[in-house]
Amino acid sequence: MQAADPHTNEGQTNEGQTVPSQAAPPETVPPEAVPLETPAHPEPEPAGVAGAAEPRAFTHPVSLSPSRASDFMTCPLLYRLRVIDKLPEPPSPAATRGTLIHSVLERLFDAPQGARTPDAAKALLRPQWERLLEERPEVAELFPAESGAQELAAWLTEAEQLLASYFRVEDPNRLQPAERELLVSTTLESGLTLRGYVDRIDVAPTGEVRVVDYKTGRAPSRDFEGKAMFQMKFYALVIWRERGVVPKRLQLMYLGGGGQIVTYDPDEGDLLATERKLQALWRTIQQALETGEWPANPNRLCDWCAHKSLCPAWGGTPPAYPLADTLN
Repeated sequence: MQAADPHTNEGQTNEGQTVPSQAAPPETVPPEAVPLETPAHPEPEPAGVAGAAEPRAFTHPVSLSPSRASDFMTCPLLYRLRVIDKLPEPPSPAATRGTLIHSVLERLFDAPQGARTPDAAKALLRPQWERLLEERPEVAELFPAESGAQELAAWLTEAEQLLASYFRVEDPNRLQPAERELLVSTTLESGLTLRGYVDRIDVAPTGEVRVVDYKTGRAPSRDFEGKAMFQMKFYALVIWRERGVVPKRLQLMYLGGGGQIVTYDPDEGDLLATERKLQALWRTIQQALETGEWPANPNRLCDWCAHKSLCPAWGGTPPAYPLADTLN
């Protein structure tokens, strides 16, 4: 029997189970091939921005986010090029669509309960796209004025389909988020600062906390599910250290393929293990900073990497290490 979700009147699954709204074949490689955090908000650590005019300031990283932790675990060289070299990356249609969907879902909850309808969400798409163009003019290059009108229309239609999937897996009129697009941050006893943006935090009348993250791709296979849940455990750890409350539920909402929910109920043991993993990861990053050794790690995401042409694993040459004068 399903446990009642204290945040709504809807049933939920037990720990680690999935709730499909309709059958959809999982994809072995995440279809968007982007960092764990869909870039719906500014990266909390310094990062390259396509088209940035100001000179890049090369500094040692001082904090860790789920995206950057994922980068280093995926490929240390990718972490270096993004965090230390701060190389700009061109916008991608998939990542930009994720940003747009996050923005629409954030603002959908500005409407009163009962008015959060599929039509209301659809009506937000164009205004939020225009706002995104103002905030990040570089995304305009995705759809050139002379040839991109039809492509833009098709791209927005795909976004509408993702919003329709959202309403298949959740009724936004039955809940009221406590926080949306919230920057959470904590500094561990070791001095490591953890920070990241949480898409949504729900707090039940009885005090239970649910952390929700939207994903615009399909739900991954079991082999990749742990990687996505690592991001959620990261958030849960920060919230626990910051507020003294272990979130009752972590919830990933995949909107691709018709919509699917993956949930996990963490405990203190899970979060302590995540903390140990992050501490060990940070020590490894510090060692790389001291030695200047950032090896490439060829993997199935290389074809989506904006820096593949600079990677020695693919015949490229990385730029000179910007922190060479600080090496031991």
